[in-house]
Amino acid sequence: MKQVKMLKDAMKNNYIVPAFNIANFEILRGLLVAAKEMKSPIILQISESAMNYFTDELLVGMIQAIRKIKHPISIHLDHGKSIEVVKRAIKLGFDSVMIDGSTLPFSENVKLTKKVVTFAHSRNVSVEGELGVLSIANDDGLLSDGQRFTSPDEAKKFVSLTGVDSLAVSIGTNHGVNKYIGEPKIRYDILKKIEKEIPNIPIVLHGASLIESQYIDKINKFGGKIDKAIGNVNLLKNAYKTHISKINMDTDFRLAYTSAVREYMTINPDKYNPRDYGNVGISAVIECAKSRIKNICKSNNRVK
Repeated sequence: MKQVKMLKDAMKNNYIVPAFNIANFEILRGLLVAAKEMKSPIILQISESAMNYFTDELLVGMIQAIRKIKHPISIHLDHGKSIEVVKRAIKLGFDSVMIDGSTLPFSENVKLTKKVVTFAHSRNVSVEGELGVLSIANDDGLLSDGQRFTSPDEAKKFVSLTGVDSLAVSIGTNHGVNKYIGEPKIRYDILKKIEKEIPNIPIVLHGASLIESQYIDKINKFGGKIDKAIGNVNLLKNAYKTHISKINMDTDFRLAYTSAVREYMTINPDKYNPRDYGNVGISAVIECAKSRIKNICKSNNRVK
């Protein structure tokens, strides 16, 4: 299984495989350029909403084109909520799937995840499970502060009962542009206990976008309105020293792309060709991704 090999190598050699979400075609282009220029393996993540945006017909062509690129690339379903979505992704040609039963009671999460593992493994597709709940946020701020940290004891039981290839944990990061109420903090103490319980299982960290002020400030300067934005700046610089082998980022690339496009369209109000401002957005994504690869994942120069 392609992604399992990637994550195991990251565990062995103290780096993190960047798992970057695709929101549109321009972000996809930027991520691919960055990975190749930095000589970094990469996981391209597609959520169910992104699948619907691209449509299955176009996704098949995109995946076939990506397969022809001579570079270590894995295509992954992010936050699949049902066996039906998992089957859809596998049919489209995904290398790996995530089944997210984290909001379910433990026993139901185990049951759903085990069902997905059985189905996916029979088709040589790896599976990421999730235990613990991240808070949910959107561009207006935190919608719910329902975070539940992952229990180290439950992590051991979950992996044993389900047979997952990797485990997403909740240790403080959150989804969206506004990740925290109060002081930003990641519970590395909990992570250390989880590592002891599942020493051979790659750990995944969701909600890991940094949310840098340079993007927020530019968006607001050129007509945007993001009032609250608290991210993970400076909190993940030593994550590569842990068993975290896959780190998920999405919002950072949306912010980078949008900030560049807003600036360009404001300065050039006569422009209307999407390729003009699209290329500006792609360049911003490339630089953002290269920074994350080098400074957070330490995955640059891992491809020989």
